[in-house]
Amino acid sequence: MIDDLTVPIVLAPMAGGPSTPELTVAVTEAGGFGLLAAGYLSAADTAARIAATRAATGSPFGVNLFVPGPAASPTEFAGYLAELASEYPVGDAKYDTDDWDAKLDLLVADPVAVVSFTFGCPTAAEIDRLRAVGTESWVTVTSPAEARIAIERGADVLIAQGAEAGGHRATFVDRPADDDTDPLSVLALLQLLIAATDQPVVATGGISTGAGIAAALAAGAAAVQLGTVFLRCPEAGTNPVHRAALTADTPTMLTRAFTGRRARGLRNQFMVEHSATAPAAYPEIHYATAPLRAAARSAGNPDNVNLWAGQTHTLAPELPAGELVRTLAAETKTALNAALSRRIQVC
Repeated sequence: MIDDLTVPIVLAPMAGGPSTPELTVAVTEAGGFGLLAAGYLSAADTAARIAATRAATGSPFGVNLFVPGPAASPTEFAGYLAELASEYPVGDAKYDTDDWDAKLDLLVADPVAVVSFTFGCPTAAEIDRLRAVGTESWVTVTSPAEARIAIERGADVLIAQGAEAGGHRATFVDRPADDDTDPLSVLALLQLLIAATDQPVVATGGISTGAGIAAALAAGAAAVQLGTVFLRCPEAGTNPVHRAALTADTPTMLTRAFTGRRARGLRNQFMVEHSATAPAAYPEIHYATAPLRAAARSAGNPDNVNLWAGQTHTLAPELPAGELVRTLAAETKTALNAALSRRIQVC
């Protein structure tokens, strides 16, 4: 699948609103490859979005799933909930598997070209189920160790997520001890994976220009996966508070404050005040903070809502998605030609 792309650009699956059938179709029709986010959706809602996408394009596309992790103990997050409840509306800190089994059954019964995975790696048996119906499995990894697991289980493509990426870190396991490690940048991770495996690698994280795409391709990536750069496109379902905030030169930071899992977003008051005490408890904290985030969006308050964005968010243009893909493709070709034209002398 990855070798058939006219343009080596994959649309990142941005769950929670930005991902829409319209955005997936626009990227796909422009020669890229669209991944439709199924995170936070039921299997029925996922089926409806797949049907809407199919109705608008005859080209192949993919669906992204969240791999469920273990439930957290209430003792791990009770103190944090009390901290938030003293100031904000808080919901139930519930655990679920994001309708994992039903979504897998759906995608086996009604296959798409690719299923990508975030937050972990499916079992070899689950990957075999998808392969049996003609579906490739693309697994998002953040380290060589995770890549080895994905390859052993039969992943067709690795998506190398660098620390620059907006939204949730795709780590297989998220725990406080991970905060003490130095997360790999996309270029560092890409080089390590290219040296270690012959599997195709898609680079993602902080890539927003043709020059950035060219750099990843030159380093060995088969394609790049872009998310933040599409957030201001009219086809994206980005909420108005988030859309407006992207234009400001606001630094990003990693936090568990909104969801209980590390994610990169625009620094705001809630993140600054609560990141230090936020536990590793996903999806429990995601559900608990849903009411306060909804209230902030309704009030137009950017300080109490998750504004997921990568480190190069200020480069995101306000363009139709198809035009953006074509612009990036042209810029990539220009950047690669410019690099090749440079004279390099070896002494």
